[in-house]
Amino acid sequence: MIRRARQTNDSAQGFTLVEVMVAMAVVAVAMPALLFALVQQLDGTAYLRERTLASWVAANKLSELELVLASGGELPREPFEGESTLAGRDWRWRVNRQPTQLPGFTRVTIAVEAKLDATDESSAQHRLSAFVVTGDQR
Repeated sequence: MIRRARQTNDSAQGFTLVEVMVAMAVVAVAMPALLFALVQQLDGTAYLRERTLASWVAANKLSELELVLASGGELPREPFEGESTLAGRDWRWRVNRQPTQLPGFTRVTIAVEAKLDATDESSAQHRLSAFVVTGDQR
């Protein structure tokens, strides 16, 4: 009796159970780390967007103040505040005026924060300082 040796086809063999379990363990460890990094990136992007919008509100307010001064108007001596809307969002701003040692120049500081509603937990803040020519001669 002649026995024939079984021919095995190496390419038809699959992964062993141990190899599959190790691969699943690696994926199970790596996936939460990747998701955590993705969530941090999204939070960072939203934060930067809010800060950028707040800086635009401050720049807009400074431009308004410069137009008032250019048209011959004056800035109030006391701090004043108000609200603006930009990009579908409400913003609160506050303007403080401080004298400088140079006659005719005033330091203006504009603080901006996002107006909070029930869904917001934090407020984007931005502070802009500028020196404007007021024409005050002290």
